[in-house]
Amino acid sequence: MSSASCPLPRLAGAAALWIVALLAWATVRSAPAPRIDWQEAVTVASGGGTKGPWRQNASRYDYVDDATVAWLDGGGPGVAWADQRRKDVLFRASPGAEAVNVSRSGATFSWHPRIAASKEHVYLLWQEIIFSGGSHGGDILFARSTDKGRSFGPPLNLSRSRGGDGKGRLDRATWSNGSLDLAVAGDGAVVAAWTEFDGALWLARSADAGAGFARPVRIAGDEKVPARAPALASGAGNRVALAWTVGEDDAAAIRVAVSDDGGASFGPPRLVGTANAFADAPRLAMGADGVLHLVYARQPDRRRGPAQLMYARLPRGGTAFEAPRPISPPGAGYPGLAMDAQGRLLVSWEVFPRPDARPRGLALAVSTDGGASFGAPQPVPGSAPARGGNGSYQGLLGRKLAVAPDGGIAIVNSNLVPGEGSRVWVVRGELRQ
Repeated sequence: MSSASCPLPRLAGAAALWIVALLAWATVRSAPAPRIDWQEAVTVASGGGTKGPWRQNASRYDYVDDATVAWLDGGGPGVAWADQRRKDVLFRASPGAEAVNVSRSGATFSWHPRIAASKEHVYLLWQEIIFSGGSHGGDILFARSTDKGRSFGPPLNLSRSRGGDGKGRLDRATWSNGSLDLAVAGDGAVVAAWTEFDGALWLARSADAGAGFARPVRIAGDEKVPARAPALASGAGNRVALAWTVGEDDAAAIRVAVSDDGGASFGPPRLVGTANAFADAPRLAMGADGVLHLVYARQPDRRRGPAQLMYARLPRGGTAFEAPRPISPPGAGYPGLAMDAQGRLLVSWEVFPRPDARPRGLALAVSTDGGASFGAPQPVPGSAPARGGNGSYQGLLGRKLAVAPDGGIAIVNSNLVPGEGSRVWVVRGELRQ
């Protein structure tokens, strides 16, 4: 089904009104949308509909959630998710492949996986809710596959701390789980980043393709300026970029630091943001031309919406990012960013028809000129649940978008209807223009 012939999703109330507003905003602010041929949504996993009160690892949870996706070398999109009943992270190398239990830790919850891949390996990183005596539970675990995702080796605990790893704090009472990311550098080094509840941003690096990791290095963050929502991207040569924001600051800017040695060291961070607003949930992409692309959510009130997506880019050799500019209507948040081999940029986001409710459905905008302009935003067909809102229910700092070198698109989502059931699914498309 092409975007030109795709009818508006059948949504009632606020969701339908948001789509009308999106289209109205697009006609004023954007160029025509590039053509995308969409396929029907495919269910990857299903589960129960129970999310009881939080009782640490004794909580009665029975649902699937935390869907994430990455394009595998020479294949299709690999999908990972959390099965809350099993308390494990599972992975499929393709929607129809056998599910592999990666975490294998049924006594502790496993949340918010991230996937990265090279020609030889598939890597997974996730947040394991291990209580080690601190105020919050959480460690960062990692596993790799040497057979393209058909099996995974034993998990490695990269953090082993009491800090409540994987939590991105807005303030002492509000935080997001899933504050972590994973990337592979040009020389094959594997780089993992995460934050802890008390504010530190950590980075661990493997120089031997994930067989082992050096001791984590503290990059930034403390109790007063807690780091949140790290994002990693790798590019030509051995460049790696790391972005994050901070909590406890109503006018926080995004911080972006760049490494030219595969993540072994980073230069000083550049600040990106606009005045009188909170900048959150950054995502990065690095082109073959060395240009670094950034998207993030700009929120005038960090405790309430609506947010709007902003885009900025750093030219190769540049000292500062270009001025950020909006690429979505209000009511958008938690972006995804990916780039194909032709340098086309795709930005996805969570759709918030109401700022006081969960997001419902996903939207997408495309740039075919390296970020100089973006086509009109469009809803992603099949991404909106029939009832209820989008996952993830432990925090929305996930990665739901992946793009193949040839322009193939994969977008995942999850949904829970209490008392009835839950589902993880993938929507695929082809960028034609």
